[in-house]
Amino acid sequence: MASAAKINWTPLGVAAAIYLAAWGGAVVYLARTGGGWIDAVTVFAIFGVMLSGLAWLLTRGVNAPAIPVARPALESGVLLVYLALYAVLFLVFGMNWARHALPPGREQELLVLALKLSVHVLLPCVLLMLLGAKLRPLFQAGLQGRAFWRTLIALGAVFLLLLANISPSLQQIADTHASPTLLAWAAPASLIWISLEAGLNEEFLYRAVLQTRFAALLKSPAAGIAVTALLFGLAHAPGLYLRGGPGVDGWSADPLQVVAYTIATLSPMGVMFGVIYMRTKSLLLAVLLHGLVDVLPNLADFIRIWA
Repeated sequence: MASAAKINWTPLGVAAAIYLAAWGGAVVYLARTGGGWIDAVTVFAIFGVMLSGLAWLLTRGVNAPAIPVARPALESGVLLVYLALYAVLFLVFGMNWARHALPPGREQELLVLALKLSVHVLLPCVLLMLLGAKLRPLFQAGLQGRAFWRTLIALGAVFLLLLANISPSLQQIADTHASPTLLAWAAPASLIWISLEAGLNEEFLYRAVLQTRFAALLKSPAAGIAVTALLFGLAHAPGLYLRGGPGVDGWSADPLQVVAYTIATLSPMGVMFGVIYMRTKSLLLAVLLHGLVDVLPNLADFIRIWA
């Protein structure tokens, strides 16, 4: 583990200052325009501070291997262009097409999963191969010697308890009137599904691909977290603004308010997952923990579609 003397404090300080300024500015804008700034502060406190700190403690002593990045400036630049195209062409038009190409149900869900895997995993891999980057280190599981099970069990339990109390997911699950037998297979199946659809797709693109490039470019793993967390929030803004509507959390007729909302509420989650990945370099751990964050809120819909 790097000592304090080896930490490059300049890019870390600059990136942290930029991140906090962007997040703080987003919260101020939400407060002035009637947005959900209280929720944003709560999310930051829980995920950006407390759970990120817990992840840091749980992964203490881990000596994860570095991810080699041969040409960080070129790779970062190409991936930024790709991310901009992805945010508009896929999150807006691609998802709109998928939701209208097939009626709601299993076939539509499979189509969406295939599209997500293509744009989050397959195409970035093709780009990196064309740039001469190594792909194998991005897929390492890190099952041994990286506090894998300790972190998975402890953080996973916290996520489930937290979401059970702050979200309406338990009532939504009860409203499906699913039997214990049905829940016995649907709960683990839903975890596998959401770990693929949300976990693998987002953690591979944002953490394994983007975060490693920016960490190499800025010569600071922590600075890579800050930049990637902001991009994680910003990339969701076009889709929320153009595909959302009244009743959708974070949507507004004011595009700046939507941008502020995505930065203020989504980027702290990016910070937490960025810490987990930075400390362990385990894609599998990040994917499973992402799935555990999302499984309860999505379980009722999974039962309705697949049961």
